[in-house]
Amino acid sequence: MAGLHATLRPASSSSSVSSTSSHSRLLLFLSVLLISLATFAFLIQWRGGLPDPITRWPHENDPLGFLAMDLAGPGRSSSSSDACADVLGQSGVASFTYYRNWNFSFGPGSGSKKGPKICITTSTSAGLEQTLPWIYYHKVLGITNFFMFVERKAASKNVSKVLEFIPGVKVIYRTRELEEEQAKSRIWNESWLANFFYKPCNYELFVKQTLNMEMAIVMAREAGMDWIIHLDTDELIYPAGTSHYSVQQLLSEVPEDVDMVVFPNYESSIERDDIKEPFSEVSMFKKNFDHLNKETYFGSYKEATRGNPNYFMTYGNGKSAARIEENLRPNGAHRWHNYMKEPKEIKFEEAAVLHYTYSKFSDLTSRRDRCGCKPTQEDVKRCFMLDFDRNAFIIASTASEAEMHQWYHERVIWTDTALKQKLLKLGILTRIYAPMVIIQGLRESGIFTNVVVSAWSEDTKEKSLSSTKSNNSSGNIGTKGISSRRFGYKESQTTIRKDQKGGRGD
Repeated sequence: MAGLHATLRPASSSSSVSSTSSHSRLLLFLSVLLISLATFAFLIQWRGGLPDPITRWPHENDPLGFLAMDLAGPGRSSSSSDACADVLGQSGVASFTYYRNWNFSFGPGSGSKKGPKICITTSTSAGLEQTLPWIYYHKVLGITNFFMFVERKAASKNVSKVLEFIPGVKVIYRTRELEEEQAKSRIWNESWLANFFYKPCNYELFVKQTLNMEMAIVMAREAGMDWIIHLDTDELIYPAGTSHYSVQQLLSEVPEDVDMVVFPNYESSIERDDIKEPFSEVSMFKKNFDHLNKETYFGSYKEATRGNPNYFMTYGNGKSAARIEENLRPNGAHRWHNYMKEPKEIKFEEAAVLHYTYSKFSDLTSRRDRCGCKPTQEDVKRCFMLDFDRNAFIIASTASEAEMHQWYHERVIWTDTALKQKLLKLGILTRIYAPMVIIQGLRESGIFTNVVVSAWSEDTKEKSLSSTKSNNSSGNIGTKGISSRRFGYKESQTTIRKDQKGGRGD
């Protein structure tokens, strides 16, 4: 027995070692598995559980020219505080590092030369804090030319000097000469547009936009453009469905027999009332019904409207791009048409226009300050086409500051977490991060600061000549009081004096 025990002891010891080794490997495997699952869950939660085109972008050998770029820059620290910085922060290192055609040189010839040549036309009164991110975001997407019809703040020297300095940007001022030229245009005398004459505010803007679009078609043709898009400066194109987040790629794949394409619009759905830079701070949007199935749309319509007059607070018919062809004409601010044929039009199934509407609390008062209608249900119909705009104007004109904030929270801000999660799961609401990351990356790279400094450095070199040109060409309708015969607009000297004293106005 003693011999037997002596014989068995080594075997028992060997079995024990083997068992311990197996347990160790099992524990190591489980630890790695748990860490991997936790990391995966974190990434899913951080991304909002929704797909985003950023995850599909190639990292090298990019056929459309995305360039890797270290946005931290020389001398920038990569400390833990930077690593944890919110993407909205001013000093954080942006995580988006693949930019197509990041050569934003200030000389002629900059911009993409691959794919179709695409231009955007807009009518705006916005300042640089809005227009610079808007322009350069679309440059990243492949837009090469911008025809910007400016007035009020956008036409001021501080803003227009910088806009004029950016390659590919053409600034057109609302001068007496411009109005006289537009009054001779073909579309000016068409009966469908005449229905919008002699009315202020949104109707007036609609007329201006349409006439400006007509002129932009001529400019686009002269500049050799292939496509033209009309877009407001509170809207960003979202080229979902492309592998390179590119409008050029999107339009290059449109069949040749298609004349026009529609981008359904998504509406910003803000979650707080202190937003200052919507492009950098808003990530939640309400999808257009064109991108939802009927059961989902109608089944949750009441919850999605939250007591507002319609599914969207403002417009819901999207924006469109048109091929530059003979006899092309605008068909209002959202569509194009052709005098000689019925154009073939399709809608994008994934790509959209992101509309940042009422995303700042100050948007309530800015509309009130620009429109001279009386705050009554009947009179606001002269100023606004949409019910929500009418209601917002009345509230801003008659309510106290506290009442305005309460109304804004009830009608605009999404504060109900359970409702948000429900509509996100249904796909009515969606999270889109790409624009905010791109714009933050642009800001971190110093592009916005550089173009302002460069524009004014050039201005200093030619101060005498620039001053002469400015004095001769300053025909801004907001400062000259030029009347618009059919726009229904005439700025009185009283308004001008109020603006000069710091009264209401842009």
